[in-house]
Amino acid sequence: MWPLWLLASLLALSQALPFEQKGFWDFTLDDGLPMLNDEEASGAETTSGVPDLDSLTPTFSAMCPFGCHCHLRVVQCSDLGQSRARGGMGARRHRPSLSALPRRHVSVLWDGHERALVLVNNKISKIHEKAFSPLRKLQKLYISKNHLVEIPPNLPSSLVELRIHDNRIRKVPKGVFSGLRNMNCIEMGGNPLENSGFEPGAFDGLKLNYLRISEAKLTGIPKDLPETLNELHLDHNKIQAIELEDLLRYSKLYRLGLGHNQIRMIENGSLSFLPTLRELHLDNNKLSRVPSGLPDLKLLQVVYLHTNNITKVGVNDFCPVGFGVKRAYYNGISLFNNPVPYWEVQPATFRCVTDRLAIQFGNYKK
Repeated sequence: MWPLWLLASLLALSQALPFEQKGFWDFTLDDGLPMLNDEEASGAETTSGVPDLDSLTPTFSAMCPFGCHCHLRVVQCSDLGQSRARGGMGARRHRPSLSALPRRHVSVLWDGHERALVLVNNKISKIHEKAFSPLRKLQKLYISKNHLVEIPPNLPSSLVELRIHDNRIRKVPKGVFSGLRNMNCIEMGGNPLENSGFEPGAFDGLKLNYLRISEAKLTGIPKDLPETLNELHLDHNKIQAIELEDLLRYSKLYRLGLGHNQIRMIENGSLSFLPTLRELHLDNNKLSRVPSGLPDLKLLQVVYLHTNNITKVGVNDFCPVGFGVKRAYYNGISLFNNPVPYWEVQPATFRCVTDRLAIQFGNYKK
């Protein structure tokens, strides 16, 4: 017979919720080496071959701005614009409000070797044009959930990742990303950006792998985005159609997110410019049929088409005619919540799908 305490423990575990990371930057406490420079990461001038983390940045920690958290080359100054209850007796401790980032705040308090700067969830509305000039090795800049009305000028040329979503940015001017040669990711969703807010040449010269402009006010795919994109996410906008020239430049895309828009029409031939596409999200739109051109995408594996107005699925809508044409079989096709009489769909329609569990159909319910 099992002890009562063990049974109680097992019951508690079975009802526990999935793990959820609470701290925005908690993962840096587990692994700081990626943020070190080459000499530090190689263990130079250490007897054991492993860098002494306690001796790397004593001066840096001593200069950590008030109210912030500093670990190795990471400066975390998030949530300084809020106040919260602390301790008993209803006591309140007001945390400092960070509403601007002047030049002196960076140049005096930090030593120029920081690899990550986190300023999330403050009230920053203005950043001095030379505020980032001392940060010559900065790789990650997170300034989301603030009150910025423009993209900060003169971003460090060493920058790899920029997250600036949930601000008040309405314009992406020409040249704002000039000088950035190592960019991997830009997240700028949650801003009131319209198509007219992108000046011609705004992304000129920028090499970028990942771009997300979700929850904005786009009515179409913006023009002249970086040709090097592997992922483009434009979900939760007001895009109504995909025209032939919209995807002409993005032959390297392997993931395209267009869910939660108002797309009614995808012009024939539009998808033919995406030969490397592996994942296509078109869920929660107003499509009345499966987009043409899917059978020609030899690497396509995942298609989200649920919650549209699709009334019919043809036998050749997904798979090419003939064997050996498609190089990767589908492992995910979602068609649920469409007015399709699924019992009328021929089994041969999904002849290039890995197995039947990869198809999500279900009944249409109003």
